[in-house]
Amino acid sequence: MQAPPADWLSLLLLTFVLGMKHGFDADHLATIDGLTRHNVRVRPALARYCGTLFSLGHGAVVMAIALGVSAAAGQWAVPQWFGTLGALISIGFLAALGMLNLAAVLRAGPDQVVQPVGVKGRLLGSLRHVSNPLAVALVGALFALSFDTLSQAAFFALAATQFGGWQHALVLALLFMLGMLLTDGINGLWIARLIRRADQTARIASRVMGLVVAGVSLLVAAFGAAKLLLPGVDAWSEGRELQFGAALVAVIALSFLAAMRLARRPAVAA
Repeated sequence: MQAPPADWLSLLLLTFVLGMKHGFDADHLATIDGLTRHNVRVRPALARYCGTLFSLGHGAVVMAIALGVSAAAGQWAVPQWFGTLGALISIGFLAALGMLNLAAVLRAGPDQVVQPVGVKGRLLGSLRHVSNPLAVALVGALFALSFDTLSQAAFFALAATQFGGWQHALVLALLFMLGMLLTDGINGLWIARLIRRADQTARIASRVMGLVVAGVSLLVAAFGAAKLLLPGVDAWSEGRELQFGAALVAVIALSFLAAMRLARRPAVAA
């Protein structure tokens, strides 16, 4: 696990960007897609808020774990293997999600809207089909019970030890949640809009995002593998986490805006 930035402002910016990046995770997109599609049918007023509620539940667990780990940070040191194991798990999941979403785009028929594919969401089964605000938040909370969340909590605990105590960990966890809330909330609104129109532009917009999510997942997985296998790449990337994260979020956000623009175009009569 890499050390956090040396100054507090850089760490705050990095944490917010990490939250935004986490919100673009393919598993998040796929589960919010499923929750929104279900509620468009059974509870339309809730559908557009599924992404926001999911993020709030997820963020609450992140904050709880971060506070717990930061409280014990003085008695517990993060082992070296923890970061390596986390990187391997992340690379494996990203590669799988990238290939699954690329396959979904390629398999989709010309009259179909591409739906994002996730791994964790499949494990939740019928929990993706709930229509109560608290239940939607609970799904987000269950998503946070993963190795990825533990890695984030360890990062916040390390930062809290460097800059102060649990108050610093709480601020970082809140910023992480706000970044995630921004992307997941917008994603939920966009999916609700996309579902309500089944025309050609909606199908094109869904393919744009499907390809972007697949491509970014595969690229990040390849870069992670290169850092593990090639010390030179790891040394070169040291201290550039904020730039890489911001560039990644910018690419996804610009693609997202392009897809939204396509989805807003009036339907062309056949």
